[in-house]
Amino acid sequence: MHDATKQAVAVRLRRIEGQVGGLLRMVAEDRYCVDILTQINAVRAALHKVEEQILKDHVSHCVARAFASGDPREQQHKVEELVETIGRMTR
Repeated sequence: MHDATKQAVAVRLRRIEGQVGGLLRMVAEDRYCVDILTQINAVRAALHKVEEQILKDHVSHCVARAFASGDPREQQHKVEELVETIGRMTR
């Protein structure tokens, strides 16, 4: 992962960490269930954005490098890896 992506992902993850801490407080304070569920959805959406950011970095660099190499086996491996990864992400 490139440094700029690493830094951006770290910032997002720290923000998500704060959101999860807020969720813990909400549960401890017996907050309204719908409010808690709304915050859970916000955390899930934030994690999805991080996932997209990392995937974009991977495709832009690792997968692109495999295709630039001209090695058919490396290219095939990256395609299979990418399909499996996206499959796991969509479950």
